[in-house]
Amino acid sequence: MALGKNHENATKLLVIPFGICLAILWDIKSALLGSVAFITGGIWLSPDLDTQSIALKRWGFLKVLWWPYRKLIRHRSFLSHAPFIGTTLRICYLFVWCFVIASALKIFEFSTPLEILKTICPQLLKNPKEYLPIMIGLEASVWLHLIQDGDPLPSEWHQGKYR
Repeated sequence: MALGKNHENATKLLVIPFGICLAILWDIKSALLGSVAFITGGIWLSPDLDTQSIALKRWGFLKVLWWPYRKLIRHRSFLSHAPFIGTTLRICYLFVWCFVIASALKIFEFSTPLEILKTICPQLLKNPKEYLPIMIGLEASVWLHLIQDGDPLPSEWHQGKYR
């Protein structure tokens, strides 16, 4: 299992080759979006947010937002380290916090979460090509993390719970 600093160094080292691959497959804009997502996923949205990790400390005073996640999700569990599931869960978790904060700001006449969704959803449907490299970048950073840990599958899968 790699140390947090090793995860970060590998993410920083591979972001450029990852971006070049995306540029070859798609275009420069996709490469930039995917690369930013790759570095963000590796440094800010690590599967290790359920521990006292470097990624958690990077959130500063906002790391308090991750406290419920840390209490509910066991480290290297199906929900934190499973390919695709862990990334999706962390993104959804952040969206829940965004909606909670947006709802609280409604008191100050800001947009409601429903109004925000009405703006975001049509954009997702109109421009899926722009969101695919972002999702690939986020997931690729997680796969890098899992491979460095020595096994890309959550520990529960080896115990036969999900076979």
